[in-house]
Amino acid sequence: MARIAVIGAGTGAMAAAARLAVAGHRVTVYERSATYGGSVGRFTRDGFAFDTGPPLLHLPAVYRDLFLKTGKESLEQCVTLTQVDPASRHVFPDGTTVSLPNASRAGVVAALDEALGAGAGGRWGAFLDRAGDAWDRSRRPLLEEPLRADWRVLGRDPYPAVRRRRLLRPARQAGTVAEIGALELADPRLAALLDGYALAYGLDPLTAPAGAALVPYMQETFGSWYVSGGMRALADALYERCLARRVAFVFGAEVVGIAGRDGRAAGVELADGGSAEADHVVLAARPRPELVPGQELWREGDLTALPRPGGGVVPGRFVVLLSLRGAREPGAAHRTVVHGAGAAERDAVFGGRIAERPTVTVIRPDDPSTRPDEAHEAVTLMATVAPHGPVDWTDARLRERFADTVIGAARAAVPDLRERVIHAEVRTPAETEAETGAEGGSVPPPALAGAGGAWLHPGNRTRLPGLYLAGGWSHPGGGLAHAGMSGALVAGLIVEGDGFRGSR
Repeated sequence: MARIAVIGAGTGAMAAAARLAVAGHRVTVYERSATYGGSVGRFTRDGFAFDTGPPLLHLPAVYRDLFLKTGKESLEQCVTLTQVDPASRHVFPDGTTVSLPNASRAGVVAALDEALGAGAGGRWGAFLDRAGDAWDRSRRPLLEEPLRADWRVLGRDPYPAVRRRRLLRPARQAGTVAEIGALELADPRLAALLDGYALAYGLDPLTAPAGAALVPYMQETFGSWYVSGGMRALADALYERCLARRVAFVFGAEVVGIAGRDGRAAGVELADGGSAEADHVVLAARPRPELVPGQELWREGDLTALPRPGGGVVPGRFVVLLSLRGAREPGAAHRTVVHGAGAAERDAVFGGRIAERPTVTVIRPDDPSTRPDEAHEAVTLMATVAPHGPVDWTDARLRERFADTVIGAARAAVPDLRERVIHAEVRTPAETEAETGAEGGSVPPPALAGAGGAWLHPGNRTRLPGLYLAGGWSHPGGGLAHAGMSGALVAGLIVEGDGFRGSR
């Protein structure tokens, strides 16, 4: 039985902790804040309740596997999962609207044909077929296996872009998300639909490789799921599973250093001057070289040297939590995406500025636990924005002005929105930074193949024996499903050693 110290109590950290504990190890989790869950938070006021992080679960098989392998109760015995239908409703800048059914390729094709014109659905369906090919080519090395020593094989884009011939000019094929929209989808609304998937994960469509097509493919193939009681209920269930496996949690414990002995990780050092010995350390937070002074963990040319995926700005989230008077109207979509100004929005978000017309995601769960009674409604508005730093998100006037912009956009999804507001709670990347310690309140994107490996994350093994990386800032990147995968990979590496090649 080994002593294992886990730094951070996010979903990736708890996924690793539960798996390691059930394998017989003694696991202690050290969390700088007062609670678990990381970005999967919950805000309550006067009978209203809101998720402050991811609103939906995609690829639930990751957590089904986790609960199956760490206890007797399945995921569905611990939380109630419901497929939302439609999966999403979209409002485009020209006023066109379309509702996309959940996990139905034929339904999506038919809905797009009806809303955007004959042929639109076929083009989107053909794009998803190519995205499916990319999924088959890259799924295991990108998501289900530890990052290989020959990781550069993932530098090649798995997306089989269509080669377009042009009269008297060289043929072209898409190499980025934006180029897929321009060259293959041939409709600005379909391009906006694809861009919206990328932007929601903090990916710049102009630079993200075409392999980002895996994001819409995963959502439209495996569905979108809501956890009754909000996504925080999933974090609660995972925490309870850890406790049942006798994982110890120490809250209010900020780790400022990783102790070393005989050339390997040997424990953690705490901000209050305390320390704890360990045989293995799992760092489930953004890697910082100062945690291990003098160690060459992040050498130039190594993946762990990348300061940020893609080499540019990593955005955060601007969230407005609205307590509304008036009932949720029958048939309202759980999730509506009001698309913004396209290129102008991208330039602002990834250029460190405020977008004048942001894309706004409107979340309206039909869940009695989110509201005091049936005469009220809890609505969450979310926009991808530049991180704290380039934009001063502590500026009260700026926060109020941008919140008003976001609410104005959301009126396309919620009738009479302004008139119904009882209270609005605003959360910005500044709050994210304060609560999670993530620099600038940035939210890690998922790992992507292509672009020479520029969108990959640090591998789960480090150059210091005994030190492992889990969570959104490590392989295979951000998002609830990806974080759960990272926990499984770290647990496999510790339990089975360097011969571990991923679950099968």
